[in-house]
Amino acid sequence: MNPEKMKDKCVEVSTIMKAIAHPQRLMIMCYLAEGEKNVGEIQELCEISQSQLSQFLNRMQREKLLKVRKESQFSYYSIADKNLIKLVQSMQKIFCT
Repeated sequence: MNPEKMKDKCVEVSTIMKAIAHPQRLMIMCYLAEGEKNVGEIQELCEISQSQLSQFLNRMQREKLLKVRKESQFSYYSIADKNLIKLVQSMQKIFCT
């Protein structure tokens, strides 16, 4: 990989790591690495307030880490990039087993 491309990739990964660096955001990502979940499911799993969860989800969606699918009155969240799923799963393997 040429130095310029490596630099770009380092910036990209650094931005992602900053976005998930908060313990609650990382926990949300860990649960979403298992598959799509609605807001109620995420809130129950993470044991955080709805307003705090909403802030985290909105931020991660703005940063293009998450995608949202609306179905009637429910919003379903999932991780937007397969490489990000692999990253989260790798961290789980290293630190959670």
